[in-house]
Amino acid sequence: MNLLIIRLIIFAALFYVGLKLYGLYRQRKLAHQQQAPSRHEGGNMVRCRWCDVHVPENEALRDVEQWFCCSAHRDRFLQEQEDNRR
Repeated sequence: MNLLIIRLIIFAALFYVGLKLYGLYRQRKLAHQQQAPSRHEGGNMVRCRWCDVHVPENEALRDVEQWFCCSAHRDRFLQEQEDNRR
């Protein structure tokens, strides 16, 4: 009978420790999610007309109604458009 009570106490203690560890894990995970900066705070995403890469609107270059990820791609696209007109 004493062995059964000791096993029950050990099981209850392990269960309690497990619950506490799980609670600490969830609390730490939530705190980490709140501290981590969101990558989506940059605004709308736009697609580069030349390479189809998505970049935040505030980092993209705009030429009339076209969006570009860098000035080199903008220049290439405009050069190609100019060559097609000739």
